[in-house]
Amino acid sequence: MTWQPQEEPMRQLAGYLKDSLSGHDPNAQKQASLMLTQAKASPDVNNYLTYLFTSREAPSALKLGLEDFHSVRSAAAMMLKNDIRASYDNIPEASLSYIRPSILLCLQDSNSQIRNFAGNVITEIVRQGGILGWQQLIPELLGMVGNDDGSVRVETQEGAMGALVKVCEDNKSLLDKDYQGQRPLNVIIPKLLDFTVNPVPKVRALALSTINIFIPQRPQALMATLDALLSRLFQLANDPSGDVRRNVCRAFVLIVDIRPDKIVPHMEGLVEYMVTQQRKTDDQELALDAAEFWLCVGEHDTLSPSLGPYLPKVVPVLLESMVYSEEDVVLLGGGEDDAEQEDKAEDIKPQFAKSKGIRVAGQSNGEDGNDAKGANGVEMTQTSSPKIGDDDSDELSEGEIDEYGDDGDEDPEDRWNLRKCSAAALDVLSSVFNGRVFEVTLPYLKQNLRHAEWPQREAAVLALGAVAAGCMNVVTPHLPELVPYLITLLNDPEPVVRQITCWTLGRYSGWAAKLPDATDKSKYFEPMMEGILTKMLDNNKRVQEAAASAFANLEEKATHELMPYCEPIVQQFVRCFGRYKDRNMFILYDCVQTLAEHVGPLLAKPEIANTLMPALIQRWNKVSDQSRELFPLLECLSYVATAMGSVFFPYAGPLFARCIRIVHQNLGEYLAAVQNTALDKPDKDFLVTSLDLLSAIIQALEASKSAELVSSAQPRFFDLLAFCMEDPSNDVRQSSYALLGDCAIYVSAQLQPFLPSLMPIVLKQLDLDKVLEEQIQTGFSVVNNACWSCGEVCFKQPEAMEPYAEELYQRLRSILLNPEVPESVHENAAIALGRLSKASPYKLAPHLGDFAETFLDSMDRVDWTEEKDSAYEGFTVIVALNPRALEACLRKYFEAIARYKHVFHPQTPRSEKLKPLFYHSLLGYKGMIPDFAGFLSRLDLGDQQAIRQTYEI
Repeated sequence: MTWQPQEEPMRQLAGYLKDSLSGHDPNAQKQASLMLTQAKASPDVNNYLTYLFTSREAPSALKLGLEDFHSVRSAAAMMLKNDIRASYDNIPEASLSYIRPSILLCLQDSNSQIRNFAGNVITEIVRQGGILGWQQLIPELLGMVGNDDGSVRVETQEGAMGALVKVCEDNKSLLDKDYQGQRPLNVIIPKLLDFTVNPVPKVRALALSTINIFIPQRPQALMATLDALLSRLFQLANDPSGDVRRNVCRAFVLIVDIRPDKIVPHMEGLVEYMVTQQRKTDDQELALDAAEFWLCVGEHDTLSPSLGPYLPKVVPVLLESMVYSEEDVVLLGGGEDDAEQEDKAEDIKPQFAKSKGIRVAGQSNGEDGNDAKGANGVEMTQTSSPKIGDDDSDELSEGEIDEYGDDGDEDPEDRWNLRKCSAAALDVLSSVFNGRVFEVTLPYLKQNLRHAEWPQREAAVLALGAVAAGCMNVVTPHLPELVPYLITLLNDPEPVVRQITCWTLGRYSGWAAKLPDATDKSKYFEPMMEGILTKMLDNNKRVQEAAASAFANLEEKATHELMPYCEPIVQQFVRCFGRYKDRNMFILYDCVQTLAEHVGPLLAKPEIANTLMPALIQRWNKVSDQSRELFPLLECLSYVATAMGSVFFPYAGPLFARCIRIVHQNLGEYLAAVQNTALDKPDKDFLVTSLDLLSAIIQALEASKSAELVSSAQPRFFDLLAFCMEDPSNDVRQSSYALLGDCAIYVSAQLQPFLPSLMPIVLKQLDLDKVLEEQIQTGFSVVNNACWSCGEVCFKQPEAMEPYAEELYQRLRSILLNPEVPESVHENAAIALGRLSKASPYKLAPHLGDFAETFLDSMDRVDWTEEKDSAYEGFTVIVALNPRALEACLRKYFEAIARYKHVFHPQTPRSEKLKPLFYHSLLGYKGMIPDFAGFLSRLDLGDQQAIRQTYEI
């Protein structure tokens, strides 16, 4: 017998659902939410929700009008979906048997929003229960869309196709698996191809969109029908539906990545097609999808050359598309002087910690192995719209309500759009074709750079900036004329023009900074730098942001050329600290830390430190422990501390103590959340940035001052570090092991008593089986830092390592010999093994033959530093104890010795230890090898000469 609801519980539930969406009565809404939470305890609640959602008319007991009942249905669908997501395993099979067919009926509803809600619920059921949990779903959906008997209404076809898209998007991998000799995609893909010629435009568009979901995965079912798909795409290229043409463009973009050879024969026709679609600016989405084709082809190494003959057609359409649309001009034109207005919370972009804690073998202590920051300013990369085929299960499905949605006046600068995509494509193509792109662009620049209308003027400046990286050589002769003109545009009446001019000047700042002639530098570089610095205090906040981003870019390119100007630069930064609102403060931190990175100890000069630090400390005191602004501020202070060295000490105490407090508080909140799931887990980024600043302070100060801070920390410093080293977050552990290694270097005596509690944690971290497959890259970063910290502990506390030597050796050896491990991790493991060999030579000597050759190969890639010296020192010690172990790789060892020759000229403290060890090792082998001269003759001539001259052997 079919389940039937009882009137009273249904009436109460419907009332709560209606009130839960009421924005007019907050008290009723709050009470309704509370009652709905309690209703979840009822075993039949999902049946009631399903009944209300699937009823096309309000049951007579509810006495609700059409509008109110639609609200009830919508709320019931959302609650049902969420309950399935949270408690699927607890829903009785009887309820699921009622829910599944009932929800399918909703795909026939005349209301499109209800159909979309039904698709969302269906998707959630499959997501939680799997494809096999509802085996008839796919055939039923395909049957509805196919309308084989002609009885299915258009609305039902659209609803079923919408549900099929969602199911495929969430289960693209599962649908390509083998189930008792059958792969669902073998049925689905041919059906989808058939649906692309369905008479209903929405079905055609959604069918092609669904195919696009699978293209990046290259499933066998799709690859086998790729020619048929291409034929269908050409057939649909001029479909009257813009949605269909959008998906045609997207399909071609995706095929570029998986089978570029299929694109090459059709390049001429595709160029004509994409140019035509991109010029359909009345459909901005279609134009954007067409523009993505140039970006994708340009970034493809083997395919991009085939675009060369068509540059005279492609570049002009890119330039046209870089002009703001009429709608954008209305939103942006005549921007106000808003520098004194406070930022709204929604205007401030979310901040995330960037760990600077990767330790790279062969770098000086404390150096960061991360790449330098990219250019800021106008973002020409896709940031606000995921690429086709990306899986983002947190996105709202169609039909759901976004409580935080925009009001329709989204700033065009904050979204990925046709203008940005075209600029990015021009940037990429200029990097591929260089001067050929500039030849096509130059007439446009001459015509528009001085255009009376600001949108044309602005687009020309953007184009000039976009070709900077790829066309620098051919643009350079024009720069003595262009740069002074651009500097005048910094005072353009339109803020948007001033904004883009800052960005473009930043792109050419490397040319000005590296001018060899002092007169030219004063003529171009100094006015450029002064102009951008001045605009950092523009009356428009967007211009301030662009100028600060451009100056950070200039800092990256000018590097040490900034040293003579350090004092006025810092003075301007301090003025900005006094005026900036919250949003622009983040990029200002980037400016400060980039300056610190490149001028280093100059920041320690009293007149500079006494200007900069009060501004930073004032901001530090203002920002709360819960503010995400702490992330960039802590990162900035890390760089400043490193640059200032011991001069940072007067500021270090309060900063160090607050970091300890933040770490302790975060760990406590996490522990509480683990014990009580009702509590939110804290943001681990607070841990990462605090640990990184602690590292920077310990490195910056004199050893005695660092030791004083560590010893006086409450709670105890190394107790907190132990917890962080076992934190579930890879980012936290990465920074923790960087801090451990820094402590070994700078506060070794304070670390030593805690090694018995810390080393077992380190050994566990070095177990490669613990590196999770889905987090493999960040997992290896943690292992890398753990290896590096082990090496530092071995070097500074050799006696303390004795109890752990055997197990540590086994862990390091397994890392060193594993081909899946990145080279950088191999190198740190090799250095740690070398240093462990010096700490425990008698334990490692018997194992020498097991790792010697791989050790030598890894060390060959490491630069000559004290780390490498100490590793070879330990290695050579155990070679003396077990010389025959090197029989298979003796030549590599001799080559390593020979290529160390330049380290000993002139004599250094490290060479005083290493050179005699190498000498005695060579002498020992001379006594063991009967024809020693003959063995040496197998080496390259340069290596032979180096050994004979350096060691007189």
